[in-house]
Amino acid sequence: MDQFRQHPGYRRMFKENHMTLGLFFPIESYTGSIPRMDLEEQIKLAQRAEELNFTSLVVRDVPLHDPYFGDVGQIYDPWVFLGYLAANTEKIALLTGSIILTLRHPLHVAKAAASVDKISGGRLLLGVATGDRPIEFPSFSVDFEQRAELFREAMSVIKQVWKTEFPAINTARVNMSNGDLIPKPDLHDIPVLVTGHSGQSVEWIAKNADGWMYYPRNLTFQSELIRNWRSLINGFKPFSQSLYVDLTEDPDVDPTPIHLGFRTGRKFLIRFLESLKEIGVNHVMLNLKYGQRPASEVIEELGEEVLPLFPPLTVDE
Repeated sequence: MDQFRQHPGYRRMFKENHMTLGLFFPIESYTGSIPRMDLEEQIKLAQRAEELNFTSLVVRDVPLHDPYFGDVGQIYDPWVFLGYLAANTEKIALLTGSIILTLRHPLHVAKAAASVDKISGGRLLLGVATGDRPIEFPSFSVDFEQRAELFREAMSVIKQVWKTEFPAINTARVNMSNGDLIPKPDLHDIPVLVTGHSGQSVEWIAKNADGWMYYPRNLTFQSELIRNWRSLINGFKPFSQSLYVDLTEDPDVDPTPIHLGFRTGRKFLIRFLESLKEIGVNHVMLNLKYGQRPASEVIEELGEEVLPLFPPLTVDE
């Protein structure tokens, strides 16, 4: 039994040899960088996703609009939006995909994450990354060449202030000797999932992270990546990935490529998800940005025809 089996969000999402499905915000299709992001509609879709038994809702951390990058995610600050989601949902896991540790002070991240985890009843999983958008680092006066080192520092600080009362910490951004961070998570820890490599070796990620989040790759590449990941771990740590999907009305349509995913009918999607499960993927985060159908229709079809094959875990599992 792994260390987070008492964490409601983690327990809903992860178990060895099991795979679950989540949804990225915004839950809509759109062209260009900026979604419509109607809040009332988004919350209704989030609540419907919970009713349909999606396992997670995923928010992104995009501090600035980079017109050359092509996507600003859910627009709203992830911590503010997560508080709103926590108040309007009950059981679905809340996942960050991902908080940019290099551009945020680690004590602020630790406090925000602990706050959301407490408010949501232990439903937060913290995906983290270094960030990669060209305009971000100079805008925040952060040295791009230091991002890997800043990432390691933040990971260490965040875990330490969750676990320890009045810790003594002396790092590049933290000189802490008399204060304490509150609230602390109920477990004095929150699952932290590293995104991509974040400037680190796979060995470092296996040792220091509670799970790994990766990008869509072909099955051969992903299988070898997961095999290597598992070889470095004692026990179980989950592997997750994103996937862009444009689900057609005709369930028999064969796949054609789109950015980081494909346009296809649900029959191929099911076969592909089953293949991901077979190679060891534990959670797939679906992004509907490039869809040609209304997101509401797509999540209904996924809920009725696909999710029963990849259900969230219950308390007893």
